[in-house]
Amino acid sequence: MNKQFFITGTDTGVGKTVLSAVLCAGLDAWYWKPVQTGTAEGTDRATVMRLAGIGAEHTLEETYSFVPPVSPHLAAHWAGVRIELERFRVPAEVGGQRLIVEGAGGVLVPLNERQFMLDLILRLHMPVILAARSGLGTINHTLLSLAALHSAEVPVHGVVLIGEPNKDNRAAIERYGHTRVLGEIPMLAQLQRSALLQVFLNHFERDAFPR
Repeated sequence: MNKQFFITGTDTGVGKTVLSAVLCAGLDAWYWKPVQTGTAEGTDRATVMRLAGIGAEHTLEETYSFVPPVSPHLAAHWAGVRIELERFRVPAEVGGQRLIVEGAGGVLVPLNERQFMLDLILRLHMPVILAARSGLGTINHTLLSLAALHSAEVPVHGVVLIGEPNKDNRAAIERYGHTRVLGEIPMLAQLQRSALLQVFLNHFERDAFPR
């Protein structure tokens, strides 16, 4: 049974952090954001703690953290450092606990001059859950992301669609992407733990996350 998942997205701002919070709340999972940019506007770790209602003791510190809200490779360059894959490892303290790892941007976001978020995914050896928009344009973006993951032989656990439900886009992604849509996150009036738990209970395929 998979207990650890890497959350990536078809784009920046697609909803990876909300998806991570839904899974942390629904699965009682730990949370880790290995690379964080844009800290002047807050961190995704703080957001997940607030939305999922989890304490700091169930989160891991970022391996790299940068102030500018730009791509990791550029933020690191401006800071005079290089993001090194060797520094990324799941701490022993997590043990056999469930863990949600959230990437920065999409699959091919650069980390340094030659490595991408995809390389981090491969290093951590975790199945991927892909966050995608539900509306117009999502088929192309989602299939491109899935193609990159499949080409690298990354195990894809499935896709989660975020936004107003669209059964035709869902069917197309499952058919042409050769993967399963695990759940949907509709537009929510309030982002808080109780609402996220209801989303997980009512809009996710429960057999995809066995206890």
